[in-house]
Amino acid sequence: MRLHFTFSFLQLLGCILCPGLSFVQAQNCPENIDFESGTFNGWNCFIGTTTVFNRENEISLYPSGGAIPGRHTMYTKNSSNERDPYGGFPVNCPNGSGKSIRLGNDLAETEAEGVSYEFTIPANQNVYSLIYHYAVVFQDPHHEIFQQPRLVLEITNVTDNQLIECSSFTFIPYGSLLPGFYLSPNPGGNTPIWCKDWSAVSINLNGHAGKKIRLFFKTADCTFRRHFGYAYIDVNSECNSEFVGAAYCPDDNFLNVTAPFGYQKYTWYNNSFTQVVGSQQTISFSPLPVSGTTYAVEVMPYNGYGCTDTLYARLADTLTLKARAGVDRISCNGESVQLGVNSIPGLAYSWNPVAGLSNPKISNPFTSPAISTQYVLTTTNAGGGCADKDTVMVQAVILDSSIRVIGSAQYCSDSRDSSILRVQSGDIIEWYKDNRRITGAGNLDYRVTESGTYHAVLFNEEGCRVSTAKQTIRIDDPVAGIRYPIQYAVIDLPFDLKARKFGDSILWMPGTFLNTRSSYTPVFNGPSEQLYTIEIRTASGCLTVDTQLVKTAKRAEIYVPNAFTPNGDGLNDHLRPLLMGIKEVRFFKIFNRWGHLLFESKTDRPGWDGNINGTPQSNQVLVWVVEGLGVDNFLYRRKGTTVLIR
Repeated sequence: MRLHFTFSFLQLLGCILCPGLSFVQAQNCPENIDFESGTFNGWNCFIGTTTVFNRENEISLYPSGGAIPGRHTMYTKNSSNERDPYGGFPVNCPNGSGKSIRLGNDLAETEAEGVSYEFTIPANQNVYSLIYHYAVVFQDPHHEIFQQPRLVLEITNVTDNQLIECSSFTFIPYGSLLPGFYLSPNPGGNTPIWCKDWSAVSINLNGHAGKKIRLFFKTADCTFRRHFGYAYIDVNSECNSEFVGAAYCPDDNFLNVTAPFGYQKYTWYNNSFTQVVGSQQTISFSPLPVSGTTYAVEVMPYNGYGCTDTLYARLADTLTLKARAGVDRISCNGESVQLGVNSIPGLAYSWNPVAGLSNPKISNPFTSPAISTQYVLTTTNAGGGCADKDTVMVQAVILDSSIRVIGSAQYCSDSRDSSILRVQSGDIIEWYKDNRRITGAGNLDYRVTESGTYHAVLFNEEGCRVSTAKQTIRIDDPVAGIRYPIQYAVIDLPFDLKARKFGDSILWMPGTFLNTRSSYTPVFNGPSEQLYTIEIRTASGCLTVDTQLVKTAKRAEIYVPNAFTPNGDGLNDHLRPLLMGIKEVRFFKIFNRWGHLLFESKTDRPGWDGNINGTPQSNQVLVWVVEGLGVDNFLYRRKGTTVLIR
């Protein structure tokens, strides 16, 4: 079950009074309200929980002292155009801003998060507007309304301790379609999810000159720990109060003026409100209007979430542009690098040459040129005027990232082999084993003395940094050979043998009476005993030689010694059955004379060592019973007595 909140984009619109008209003018942006520093500087971050008290939802938040990973996450806009997985809208608001944050996560743990920002309206600005944009996605688990997940938006006049009611509200999904919402096509389960694309709210702050204003955004899970939510916030990086296109170029061929993004309805008027001149977010003019002409646009938010407001734009042919191709870049070994800067709505971009560019018509394309290339960016207004050019140089640098093995990549430690890793270039070299840097290793050659996976990171004076491929080196120590316990097979009946399971290949010698020589579990079938040597080799060349003696009997049988001496001298220390032609022990049980079970096993080894829970048992007569399955597929059951002697 999932809940997903999203809201975004605070665009400050400041206004000053003119005789008879109020029109939009530029203002200074509060520091980092747009997150463009890539930090939360200036913002207060909160975390907490949500619960129910007296059938009321309570969100309890406390300052977190900064961004908490996974709960306050910073994003940078890139060329992938990532979209919200539930709502399908872009995670960056369509306003050209380069930074956004995510508030919350997808863990349903009754978590709550918040961010707030405070700023003071200039003392001389009694006409002032604030616009914020939001988009929301809700999972609707059909709880009681006070148990549902929610998004809370609060705009407060801190100076007078007054909530600005018209622009503060709470989204709570509760079984019905909210205005402007649609069902998610990817709910990820049976619970419905309501989504709302980017929308805007106007805050009329007229008469608040010199007042401190606080923006506070809160999200909360449901109170049952089963439904979650998170939010994106994206503040306009062009903190400018003019409409896009309000300032234009004298040599433009046409003019598009765009009101703030995200309202449900737009109505454009002439400056006397006697004529409706448009009903879309963008209004177009061709030929160009007279410089100084003023237009008004009435913006209507989605029903119930904000107030209708009227904004003004004074059109002026005063625009000048500065093309920004960005700083010179280095492309290392064909690495893709990004040119330019974030786009500005209403401008057009053209790059030359176009070869290798991801898109020559955007402000910040990616490129990976094969040779060093100088790119020229031409920036114009959307109407074609105010052309300006800038250049950027991309230096293509090749740093040889190949790695060679001198000697053997795998060998046995008792051989005369060795491994040396060698790289071909690099002003600075760092060697790594299993992704951990090797202190003091900085030469072109590195002699390997331990098994592991190695690579090098190479740096050159141009600033390139590349990693080599990874190379695995295997150095094995030889394993000492052993003699296996004698195995007893029934004459001319198949009997399974087993070798130690290590190494990469095995060879039984001779191959007499065996169905295969190259298996760890060959089958013996012969008339007489046979001694085998077993060569086990690793891929590195280490050789181990074990031995196995197979004796034969006329029939399957189980024997148990009539006495054993568990005194630690290495002789007869364990009581165990002696198997002849038995391929499986069903059970081996030992009892004392009172019938108490002392030991039980389903294998013949290692047997009983004469201890109970680590306590040595005294001299006594024991009763044993054993049952096994012979190679002839008959069950053999034997019982008897044995004397324990200390």
